[in-house]
Amino acid sequence: MAELPTPAPRLPAEILAKRDALPRKPEPVTLSGRLVVVEPLDLVGDIDGLFAVSNGEPFALGDRAVEDYDPEARIWRYMSGGPFASALALRSWLETQDQAEDGRPFVVRDTATGTPFGVVNLIANQPQHLKIELGSIWYGPIAQGTGASREVTHMLLEYLFALGYRRAEWKCDARNETSRRAALSYGFRFEGVQDAHYIIKGRNRDTAWYRLLDHEWASARSPTM
Repeated sequence: MAELPTPAPRLPAEILAKRDALPRKPEPVTLSGRLVVVEPLDLVGDIDGLFAVSNGEPFALGDRAVEDYDPEARIWRYMSGGPFASALALRSWLETQDQAEDGRPFVVRDTATGTPFGVVNLIANQPQHLKIELGSIWYGPIAQGTGASREVTHMLLEYLFALGYRRAEWKCDARNETSRRAALSYGFRFEGVQDAHYIIKGRNRDTAWYRLLDHEWASARSPTM
């Protein structure tokens, strides 16, 4: 009879104990950085500002400005919703995320002005396995290319690993080359593509999977953190 493989060793008690300390719905934390502030989404106070930076109309913030643009191409093509015809429609979509039992949406604000210009979610939270996903992430063109996304991602990863999570995930449409490059540049490692994972807006979506583990974070984190 062939010898059975040896099971993995049991994890230390202090690691297993962290599972009971973490809620299924992520806590409403506020994180502050040099470029941005990340805080729980306010479905009343934030929606008009978020719609203004994502509806295709010109927008200015400080010394930056964007002309009119195609919101489907610049923001919503690979998202589950959008473009949105009104602030109310955007609110309805975000409200579903806010009601998730295992997730929480956060608004991303410009530090200097307090202007909201993006949303990031902690989703698919599984405290029993000490893993969580950064997902449903989008930024208005006024924030794209500014370093805001990198700072947000690294602040969240620092926070999550400090809580005791062992694995952070990043998933995106396999056609979304911008998101795939971002994941790698932020320190995530590519694990593969899950074919026919979803049907989004009537189209097939193959999903590219990325992950970052707690013991990899020290080498992946920004040297300024």
